[in-house]
Amino acid sequence: VRNPLYFITTCTHGRKRILADPAIAECLRAEWLAAEARHGWRVGRYVIMPDHVHFFTAPVAEAKALGDFVGRWKEWTAKAIFRTIAGTSPFWQHRFFDHVLRSRESYAEKWEYVRQNPVRAGLANAPEDWPYSGHIHFDDPR
Repeated sequence: VRNPLYFITTCTHGRKRILADPAIAECLRAEWLAAEARHGWRVGRYVIMPDHVHFFTAPVAEAKALGDFVGRWKEWTAKAIFRTIAGTSPFWQHRFFDHVLRSRESYAEKWEYVRQNPVRAGLANAPEDWPYSGHIHFDDPR
């Protein structure tokens, strides 16, 4: 796929409900901000749920393999979170789900589904009310 855009989902180990916390969310955001310089991946929109995260990502020139990027992101976020709060290892599930998006329509559909997650879970009345979502390097990928 030319200029691929990936949709990533990864969960905490044992589906521990600890991610929807301001300090942890900041650790995740900080590592997404550094992803382009460290790994060659730009991160777009994201939603942090209590036990999993969803985010969109796209490679830039000289990007590491997707699995290497996500693996390192999980490693660095776990270390940052352990420094911020008491934590136990492992922090993340070993695997992650990735899906390459092939059209603007699939991106819009996937984003709408993801942004509604906090509402469906009863965590917010509207997507805009959920404090753990946003974007990093790009809002709309095209």
